[in-house]
Amino acid sequence: MSFLELAHLKKTYPDGTEAVKRLDLSIEAGVFMVLLGPSGCGKTTTLRMVAGLETPTSGQIHLDGKEVTHLPPSRRDVGFVFQFYALYPHLTVWQNIAFPLENIGTPRTDIDPIVSAMASRLGISHLLNRSPRHLSGGDQQRVSLARAMVRKPAVYLLDEPLGTLDAEHRLELREFIRTQQLELSVTALYVTHDQEEAMSLADRIVIMDQGEIRQVGPPSDVYDRPEDLFVATFVGSPGMNLVPGRVETVSEGCRFVSQNGRAAVPLG
Repeated sequence: MSFLELAHLKKTYPDGTEAVKRLDLSIEAGVFMVLLGPSGCGKTTTLRMVAGLETPTSGQIHLDGKEVTHLPPSRRDVGFVFQFYALYPHLTVWQNIAFPLENIGTPRTDIDPIVSAMASRLGISHLLNRSPRHLSGGDQQRVSLARAMVRKPAVYLLDEPLGTLDAEHRLELREFIRTQQLELSVTALYVTHDQEEAMSLADRIVIMDQGEIRQVGPPSDVYDRPEDLFVATFVGSPGMNLVPGRVETVSEGCRFVSQNGRAAVPLG
């Protein structure tokens, strides 16, 4: 069994909406896996089920060899980064970052240097005594990342954490997330609809559409060898040429024949 295993996972809402349709996915320890797809394809719902914030209609979730399908979030050992920060407004920046460490019983004498080191890495040391409501959106997201990554959970769960930032800050924090994940060898599940972001971060990419997985593989495979037209158009470069047609078996092997029959290309 893989480190994180999603088996026959399904989520149907009371109004009949099938957000996730029988999803099967295996993630090895230490892998940075990206869920990529258009808005409404089931990425965030899948992530929230792994976190325990949504209850699956059916299926199972196993984390580090244990079934966690119906465990509360506090018992899953995950670090979750929300798209819109979700900081505790009544706590200071320092208290927000320290909260996960206090929750797992880290000695008080150890918390301060850990928080200080993380804040320094993210460039927010000067904000530690401030309230989140007095911070810019970019700084709030840095605090949110610091809170999720200040300890080493079993898995990082990141729901479009850079979606509200400008291009410069997105690139900077993208590099921080990947560096932190590699240094700690933590398994990561990252949601985005940004193809460039997915290609630059992922060890493996899961392409989703309408609640289903269309393709799973390394970025190069997904880009160079799409399994269907949806993957090709979603991941491919704008303006790319797609020629509809069919593959035929001939005496010499196989050939591609265009839909209108005007072109026939041998396939090696």
